[in-house]
Amino acid sequence: MSSGFVSPALQPGQRLARGVCRHLRGHDFVSVEELVPIPGLRVDVMALGPKGEIWVIECKSSRADFQTDRKWQGYLDWCDRFFWAVDAAFPLDLLPDDTGLIIADSYDAEILRMGPDRPLPPARRKMLTQKFARHAAIRAQMARDPGFVSAF
Repeated sequence: MSSGFVSPALQPGQRLARGVCRHLRGHDFVSVEELVPIPGLRVDVMALGPKGEIWVIECKSSRADFQTDRKWQGYLDWCDRFFWAVDAAFPLDLLPDDTGLIIADSYDAEILRMGPDRPLPPARRKMLTQKFARHAAIRAQMARDPGFVSAF
């Protein structure tokens, strides 16, 4: 029996995020999309590793999408590693060499370059891990109960 729910079409950046999240699960990372670490910043994908490591992945679907992003350096203070996720046609020479690089599509991804390891301070890691858990729990509840109203 069909629920009548039809998933809306994914935008290009959302398709990249889906492939990234699928790939990271194979590395024992769990992921959430569109997490706000602090007001004014919203990361495309935040991933939590088996040892508590926190990675941020920004998905860029085009040259224009990358060139209009003025906030990405602010994300560096909110992760242990930072990555760009782009498709195979993206002009890679635009991306800074001192950041991670993931090539992705809707179904999978491949890490081409690891971003440098910048360990988070313990208090920030604790705060982000709690925010990650709450974000994931709210998203799970929203999926189970479409009538649920979230505060974010």
